Amino acid sequence: MPRVEAMQASRRQLLQLGAGAASLLATTQPAQATPSAPSTSGPLRAPRLRPGDTLGLVSPANASFEREPLKLAIESLQALGFKVKPGEFVAARRGPFAGTDAQRAADINAMFADDSVAGILAMTGGSGCNRIVDRLDYALIRRKPKFFGGFSDLTSLVNAIHRQTGLVSFHCPVAASEWNDYSVQNFKAVAMNAEAAVLRNPVAPPADDLVAREERITTIRPGRAQGPLVGGNLTVLASLAGTPYFPDCRGAILFLEDINEYIYRVDRCLSTLRLAGALSALAGVVLGRFTKCEPGEGYGSLTLDEVFDDYFLPLNVPVFRGASIGHIKRKLTVPVGAPAEIDADAGTIRLLAPAVL
Repeated sequence: MPRVEAMQASRRQLLQLGAGAASLLATTQPAQATPSAPSTSGPLRAPRLRPGDTLGLVSPANASFEREPLKLAIESLQALGFKVKPGEFVAARRGPFAGTDAQRAADINAMFADDSVAGILAMTGGSGCNRIVDRLDYALIRRKPKFFGGFSDLTSLVNAIHRQTGLVSFHCPVAASEWNDYSVQNFKAVAMNAEAAVLRNPVAPPADDLVAREERITTIRPGRAQGPLVGGNLTVLASLAGTPYFPDCRGAILFLEDINEYIYRVDRCLSTLRLAGALSALAGVVLGRFTKCEPGEGYGSLTLDEVFDDYFLPLNVPVFRGASIGHIKRKLTVPVGAPAEIDADAGTIRLLAPAVL
């Protein structure tokens, strides 16, 4: 009996140690790594941007290697009617990045904390946003909701901000983008005029051709669907799979775009989303432009048509391709987290409510 009692006492000690370790782990997890519960009253929305407002200009990704692009970006935002406040480290550089991870995250946190700043726009995309996604002060962002926008590598931050805080963020031109009339009018409609806008491709009659060849919509599976918008650059989005910053895709409208990826890499990223369970519960899919996504070298390749059919047709949800989203001159401003309805036959995204207040 003494031996049995000793074994039982040993087991009790192990259980107590295990419980203590579990408790310690639970208390040491960073607060920002737990997504906030979704609001029952809809997403958190920032105040609309107005002419005369101050926009904070930050560089969460690549550095600006010359002075002129930064100057042009500031002039573009001023031409839109904004005052511009550059971040302390917007012109910094460490390797390819605009400063250290701590500096780039600090600029974003400082802009959210600054009551004189109405909204925040990224200077450019590139790479590096995943390095700082866990350094943002999401509690601060939730307390002081503001417009936050960018595209490409900014996909990680705009989705993380929405997932962690419920705030609608914006997949939109960066400050260094070409601000042509189409891009400007879409940005104003969604972020400044607070319109429940219908997002559609520009009407581009052929200058000297029988049919339009650019900015065309292809319906992969017809129909309409409603849900919150999530997504952005496919490669960046896939890199977030399995983290607390990946969007909740249940009942969502997923929009995707990419650039300079071989088709097998597009296939691999889509398989990552499928294996993570992100595709099975979608309400619908919008495919933007996959610029210069080509077969590459080797024994052959599937086409993008075949890859998209393989992944999206089995979902039995509306899907269309060719939306003006991505690494192109004329860009839509797409609010991440905003409820919308897509029409895969017409190739439109209709916001069901304004994305800003």
